[in-house]
Amino acid sequence: MIIKRTALAGAALATAGLLAAAGTAAADTPAGVADIGNANFTKAGATISIPTQAPCAVEGPTSASATAASQPGVRFGGGTSSCTTEVTDPANDVTTTTSTATGNNFELSALVSSGGKRIRISSYTVTCKATQSGTNANWTLSGLSGISGLPSPIPANYTKPLTKSDGTLLANAVFNSQTLPGDGSMTLTMLRIDFAPASGASGSVTVGHTACAPTP
Repeated sequence: MIIKRTALAGAALATAGLLAAAGTAAADTPAGVADIGNANFTKAGATISIPTQAPCAVEGPTSASATAASQPGVRFGGGTSSCTTEVTDPANDVTTTTSTATGNNFELSALVSSGGKRIRISSYTVTCKATQSGTNANWTLSGLSGISGLPSPIPANYTKPLTKSDGTLLANAVFNSQTLPGDGSMTLTMLRIDFAPASGASGSVTVGHTACAPTP
């Protein structure tokens, strides 16, 4: 299974999953960042934490890599990131930025003991690109198992309930999570899994994150 989605910072979500806009970014919006994910949840009284994997930023470090990292119930298979700046008009110091992270072999098994499914993603990439006039972001994933029945295209901030066979909610999988402040900047999280009480866990796991703001 291969899923691709694109967003442009600004206007309302269209049926094809495209957004459009421009503007000057607020000071607290990252110029450009990307990472392959992180985990922070508790289960059966134990704290499960995997720090943000392979984080990069156009302000440094501009690249990063991560080897496989696992804790009970969750595994990131490693990956790389790159946050670059390109000068497109040297005379006027005009630049563009590209922030990308690629991860491999993600697995969430924390729901299995509660009657849920094992979730796997073979590979995924998130990217945010910025110019003076605005930003655009996209994500792709392949080899998704354990989550089915997704719409095509997947709209922004789409929530897929993850349940037991009897319908009990164990977690919510939020795909294509976008924040669009209206200033031309944007953040994009490919997937965030938020645990529900019936899972015996609390907290969340994030898979693929990026953000960028229009260049000065």
